[in-house]
This record gives sequence, structure tokens and C-alpha cells, in this order.
Amino acid sequence: MTDRALRSIAIIGGGTAGWMAAAALAHVLGTRNVAITLVESEEIGTVGVGEATIPPIQAFNALLGIDEDAFVAATMGSFKLGIEFVDWLRPGACYFHPFGVYGTDVGAVPFEGLWHRLRAVGDAASLDAYSICAAAAQDGRFMRPLTDGGNTPLHRIGYAYHFDASLYARFLRRHAEATGVVRREGRVVDVAVRGADGFVETVTLASGERIAADLFVDCSGFRALLLGETLGTGYEDWSHWLPNDRAVAVPSAPVGPPTPYTRSTARAAGWQWRIPLQHRTGNGYVFASGHLSEDEAIATLLASLDGEPLAEPRALRFRTGRRDAFWVKNCVGLGLSSGFLEPLESTSIHLIQAGIARLLEMLPTRDFEAADIRRYNRLMIAEYDSIRDFIILHFHATQRDDTPYWDHVRTMAVPETLAERIRIYQATGRVFREADDLFTKTSWLAVMDGQGLCANGFDPLAASLSADEARTRLARMAAVTAAAATRMPPHEQFIARHCARSIA
Repeated sequence: MTDRALRSIAIIGGGTAGWMAAAALAHVLGTRNVAITLVESEEIGTVGVGEATIPPIQAFNALLGIDEDAFVAATMGSFKLGIEFVDWLRPGACYFHPFGVYGTDVGAVPFEGLWHRLRAVGDAASLDAYSICAAAAQDGRFMRPLTDGGNTPLHRIGYAYHFDASLYARFLRRHAEATGVVRREGRVVDVAVRGADGFVETVTLASGERIAADLFVDCSGFRALLLGETLGTGYEDWSHWLPNDRAVAVPSAPVGPPTPYTRSTARAAGWQWRIPLQHRTGNGYVFASGHLSEDEAIATLLASLDGEPLAEPRALRFRTGRRDAFWVKNCVGLGLSSGFLEPLESTSIHLIQAGIARLLEMLPTRDFEAADIRRYNRLMIAEYDSIRDFIILHFHATQRDDTPYWDHVRTMAVPETLAERIRIYQATGRVFREADDLFTKTSWLAVMDGQGLCANGFDPLAASLSADEARTRLARMAAVTAAAATRMPPHEQFIARHCARSIA
């Protein structure tokens, strides 16, 4: 049989997406038999600002053999136990979306079934009482989960990171180049396709250098140089559901120890993020330009900082949605070239990671089998669509009607896939995770409850326990959770001991 394995891969664009792809492909495939080249230009800036992430990034770093302490120190990072949502349900309201789990199931009876049953009669505490991540975040505490095989909440701590995205890309670049990835500096001025089948054949740099490859990975950002401009892949616009199309961002000086969580505060025409790093705090206002001007957004952002601004605000423009396909011919799009979901639930880096993982799972030969490409696209479309629904939920399930923006998102029609989830929750309080969903039952329950959706019943399985036993079980879960949280050290103390900032 003739060897049809890939011989060369060209990654067009650097930044977080490009260097994540380069590092992962080089680590898994090696560069002895597959030449991996990354093209980026210093003339073209990257979108990266302070980044918040979600727990799957741990698996990506582990795949590369990255030491967590070294990574957090090099990226000026901190740890993240979840997201605090302020003013989303209504002004003055607040809830927490934790990582990890709520309580524990009792045999076949799901925790949320017991909680809804007792809550209806006033015998349940708030959800935060059953989450080790919520309890620790409230007290500014953090530790890694214990791994000694015990069964306490300290073994079920879910966490992710806050870090400087530009430093993360630099960190991955060092890792990738040490593995054999070759970087080419230059701006792409031409893309050539084969006449026979329309596959991308070469890219030409401003210097005149031509780079050929079997597989091209488009990490060129919103421009989508290969996937969009060259191959003409369409874009499914979701701005009718997610109208935010602008953001202004500015770093500020830290005013105290970094909190082990991200904060998202609802504003008149969007929302504001606060991401605490070791050396600064990342801030931004994501808004809909149809409801607010850029100058107004900047004024609101600067007026609400809790520390002195460290730079001039920078503006970003985007359009929420995704490409009709993520893999076309011999080109795979990653990051902004494949779509954009606003950063409300910190999914941007995860979607890069998911695209890389599925590319490795469906790694093509030079024959580029159509069935492989169809499966990749089907899975990535399902991933984007599921995350889209989860993000829409935050805006739609609200009691806010104080501005035209909030009145619009509150009353708009939502995708039927989301509407069905809401109907199920309202009838029985059930939350669920489809086979490949990113967000867990914990996530759906946190946001549905926090955004004011009411369950009119509870899972029938919860009726299998007596009322007394149900009360005893939940009271015990809350007590154990509270006690466990006090055993965790302060977040800043954990960082100082294990991963204090450093730049190599």
C-alpha cells in the first residue's frame, strides 16, 4: 500500500489559536516525518486580551506535558472556580456559576431532583451551599483537588485559569519551536489553489517566499483568509439572537489579591467582564452597537474600574456566528476564522482546543476522505450550536426590561433546541447533558436558577426518598461542603507558594 500520510502542515496565523495548534500537532505527530510550519506577521496584531478559561484546558496542557505551576507563573495567571453574574436577573441580583458539581446524587436520584423537591417547601438552602467551588470562591480560597481516593468535596474541585493570552501564545511558541515547528515571519499576499480540485496549494508571503503543504490550518482570525476569502465558506449569522457586536477592553492596576473567579456584570446594552491576573486586571464591555455608542461604552467601562487604567481602551468588532463548515477540502479553520461566540462563558479557547482534538481524532491522509471531513464538521457544528444555546439562555431568561436592549433579548424567539430545554426544566426541574455537550448539568442548573427560571415540579425519582431522609441528605451535603471549604488556603497564598509570576 502506498504511504499516503501527511508530509507537511502549514498553520496560517499565530496568536493563541495558531500556537495551540502548532504545539499540539507537533507534540502528537512529531516533526521528523511531518514538517509543521507556522506563518505569522508582526504587522498583524492579535485579538488576545486577558483570558478566562474553562476546565477542559487542563487536558490540553496535560497532553503537552506542561507543568501547571510553570504555565501559571509564565502567563501571570490565577485560578478560576467559576463566574459571578451581577445584575443579570435584575439590578441588584447576583448568582454564581461554579465549576465542579452540586452535592451528590443519591443512588439513582439526581441531586437536583432532591433540591427542587425540598426547595418547593422551603427546606433547601441556595445552590451555592452545595458547591465547594462556590463556597471557596466566596471566601477567596483555592486549592487543587485531593487525589488520594477519598470522597469529600475536596476531591471534586473543578477549576480553570485566568491568564494573559499573549503570554500564553508566547509560552506555547517556545514549546512548539522546541519540538521542531518552524516559524516564518511574513504577511500572506496570495493564496494559490489547484485547478483540478480547488485544494489550497501554496501561500505566498510579501517577501516572495512560497509555502506549500498537504494540510492548511487557517488561524488568520476574523479575516478567515483561507476558509472564507479563498474557499468561500459561508457564515451563519447569529446576531438576531446574540446582538452584541462590539467590545472595548482595558487593563487596570490590581487593587487587592486576585479573586478565584471571573465577574460578569450586566450593563445597559451588554455586559462587562473582570478577569484578575497576578499583575493586572483585565476589563471589557461587550455591547450592541445598535443600542450604545463606542464612546458611551468606553465611558461606562472607565468609570467602573476598581483600579487605575494601565493603557488606552482598545476597540474590537465582531459578528456572532459560525462558518457553514469548519473543514473544507484540505483546510481546517480554528479560532476566529471558524466562528465567534462572545466571551460570556469563556469558550473561545475551548473551541480552539475542541477543533484541534477532533482534527487529531480524524487526522487525514493526503486523500482527504470525504467521510472524515463530514464527521468533523458535524461534530463541530453541534459543539458551536450547543454553546450558542447556553449563552443565549443568559440573555433571554431575565426579568430585566429597563432598557430597549434587555427588553429585546428577553422577548425574542430562541432556537427550538433551547426552548425545549427550558420547557423541560420548567415542568420538572430536570437538567441534562447531551452526549457531546460542553456544559454540564451543574452549568445548566446554575444559570437556569440564577436567571430566574422556575421549576413547577421535580424529578419523580426524588419521590423515592422520604421527606425526612431527603432533608437529612441535603443538610449533610451543605454541612460537609462548608467544612471542606475552610480547609482550603487563601487564593493568593496558594499562588505565592506554587506559581508566583515570572516572565521567561
